[in-house]
Amino acid sequence: MVKKGRPDKRSKTRSQAAGGGGGALPSGELIGPFDRTLLYLAVFLTGAAIMMIEVLGTRILGPFYGVGLFVWSSLISVTLIALALGYYLGGIAADRAKRFQLSHGIALAALATALIPVFKTPVLLQTNALGVRAGAFTSALLLFSVPLTLLAMVGPRVIKLCTSRLESVGRSAGSVYAFSTVGSVLGTLVLGFFLLPMMGTRTILYGVSVGLLVLAAVLALYERARRNTLGLLVLPFVSLAIAGLLFFLGGDRLPSTPGFTTVYEAQSIYGRVRVVDESERQIRWLLSDSSTIGAIDLRTGEPEFPYLYILEALPRFHPRGRSALLIGLGAGQLPKLLGRYGIETDSIEIDPEVARAAKDYFGFNHPGRLILGDARYEVRRLRKKYDFIIHDCFSRGVVPAHLLSVEMLQDLRSLLNDGGILALNFYGYAEGPQALPAAAVAKTIEAVFPFHRVFVSSLQTELTDHVFFASTEPVEFKADKVDIAPSPLGKLMLDNLFRYEHKISSDQGFVITDDFNPLDSMQVRKAEIYRHQVLSDISADLLAR
Repeated sequence: MVKKGRPDKRSKTRSQAAGGGGGALPSGELIGPFDRTLLYLAVFLTGAAIMMIEVLGTRILGPFYGVGLFVWSSLISVTLIALALGYYLGGIAADRAKRFQLSHGIALAALATALIPVFKTPVLLQTNALGVRAGAFTSALLLFSVPLTLLAMVGPRVIKLCTSRLESVGRSAGSVYAFSTVGSVLGTLVLGFFLLPMMGTRTILYGVSVGLLVLAAVLALYERARRNTLGLLVLPFVSLAIAGLLFFLGGDRLPSTPGFTTVYEAQSIYGRVRVVDESERQIRWLLSDSSTIGAIDLRTGEPEFPYLYILEALPRFHPRGRSALLIGLGAGQLPKLLGRYGIETDSIEIDPEVARAAKDYFGFNHPGRLILGDARYEVRRLRKKYDFIIHDCFSRGVVPAHLLSVEMLQDLRSLLNDGGILALNFYGYAEGPQALPAAAVAKTIEAVFPFHRVFVSSLQTELTDHVFFASTEPVEFKADKVDIAPSPLGKLMLDNLFRYEHKISSDQGFVITDDFNPLDSMQVRKAEIYRHQVLSDISADLLAR
């Protein structure tokens, strides 16, 4: 029973809970349709920004750590950590921090986003010593946790602002998270389908920052109108000025370091493609993120990768062959080597920027179709048959495992003429327990082709290219039926070819299928060693820029 003349404390508590608090709206004041629409727009746009920052993280970390399992796992983990922390802190701020407004949190998130390109290079270089796994996670944590946490704080505050009665808190919370999720979906689609193919990562990040600052400014004006306090406008508009200054001072420039000059750079939806000239050894490199996918000697124009000269020997195993399909264009050197023997090569390349770089900087201009698309999809569409199919779609640091299954090899076999040869390049360990992935590839080839031989590109290194020649007929060397001279380096490899032949026991390995394909997780050590090799060839400072 409540005594006359004394307020019911429980009624007072309910009134405070229903009225909002947190400083954005006077306690007990209901919000109208305009207020609710603006607040839902805020969670929609911040939800889009969260996913855009997460996906752009692959473009920040990829050129240095590669876009593989480690980077994706790190980014997803950091995003989830930031969301959990942001939801928790946002709830506390909504209840207790009366002076910290919605516009303040979004403005600070915008500033933190604009600072990502500024701190990217020093963070990547400082985390390099931690290795690819810890380094990728630490880099993601340092670069992305602050803006993501601040953006996640928006949801709890908006839930409180939109809740006028305790009975409607469930509907308010559901609506807020629904709008945020829809924003995340739209942000991901817009980024992947439109923005990334058209502009660079830095430009998009600054665009996200400016968009958030505009949202913060609109919310600040709204909050000022509700509270009639000029001080609410200071932080959003100061942040807008700082972000604008960062944008104009930090425009995209071709990165260069002593001994290395970047002559071309482009961003595609698949990664960052760069052409880099090395002055000391006179080598031109083609990079896709942190992988070297092509290299030529600038003095002679000849390819630098030895395995290509093993592939040049293909006509001596099938002298009548006149057509080839290349899966994975790289720098486009193989069609030139095979062209010496009158072989016309069609090529499948997933990244249009790689194809553009091959044409403009590596002299790729040979007859044959250039098909842009994912090999798994494009192979199923082909009706033409070939004498040779060269499967060379590996960037060595990251293996597209879906292109190594028995189902994929069966599709390739169906495109071979009678007596045709499949040549497959796989980069991995040749000996020891780490050689199981190469053995699995061999076992999978055996399941489709009754005959195969294996050649390695190096006898001295623990990691090497494994070049498989597989066919439905015996793979026999028929050099006496080819009277065309090989390239100079091709002759050197040809003279020593059988020294590089490698035996893989049929007792090892397993058949790779679409249903069971553990290659990614089996090659953790290989990815780390390969990255050290790339850093020894290419400046770490250049990769981090």
